[in-house]
Amino acid sequence: MQFQRQRREEVNINLTPLIDVVFLLLIFFMVSTTFTKETHLDVDLPQASAGEAVSQTESIDVLINAEGQYSVNGQALVNTQAQTLRRAIAETAGGDLSLPMIITADARTPHQSVVTAMDVAGQLGFTHLSISTREPDGD
Repeated sequence: MQFQRQRREEVNINLTPLIDVVFLLLIFFMVSTTFTKETHLDVDLPQASAGEAVSQTESIDVLINAEGQYSVNGQALVNTQAQTLRRAIAETAGGDLSLPMIITADARTPHQSVVTAMDVAGQLGFTHLSISTREPDGD
């Protein structure tokens, strides 16, 4: 018996078509992607602490209940319109825009009601605005 070794061809992978496909995919994704910068608002929410709250003698307290009804310094308003809230805050402030305003909302209050109260305060020119928090329950 005569055994002869057969010559094997070298296996080569041609990378040129693979590189072409990768470049075509890259170009497709670059062309089809929209480069828009989304605007967003970074909000640092306050943390309640175990310390005592410093009470100020004069402030404007806006209370919003779960139904979205407003109350300014204990006086309930007749409706939930922004114009009514604006008039009540302006009368309570008496033209003094340096008074601090505290917005207190129920946990189930519609978000729009809180935003409306903040918007009215901003339109009237109040600069000292805070949203009250409550101390977390004991774990």
